[in-house]
Amino acid sequence: MMSDHGVPCNGEEASYCMNGGTCFRLTSMSALSCVCNENYKGSRCEHFQLFTTSSSGNTVGLIVALVLVAVLILVVLAFVIYFIHKMLKEKQMQSQQSSQTQYWKVKPRV
Repeated sequence: MMSDHGVPCNGEEASYCMNGGTCFRLTSMSALSCVCNENYKGSRCEHFQLFTTSSSGNTVGLIVALVLVAVLILVVLAFVIYFIHKMLKEKQMQSQQSSQTQYWKVKPRV
């Protein structure tokens, strides 16, 4: 990879790269560059990169957000259904009570 553009470092320069990275001297810029091993990144291979199973970390966050929104909608819907059912039941009870009181109501004699 980098060997096409530079020569391997020698002596003290060889320890420039961390975590087993390979050091190359870029002759055109008089600078050192590193080719990092798997799971390491950075200009000197100083950062450990954790293995991820998903192609994007944002995908997991999006799925979690959608699940939370769906659960919230279901909870709100359950409360609405419960209160509508309760109101209809109370209305039905009131109508039954009013019809029973009118049916059994005794008219006074004249």
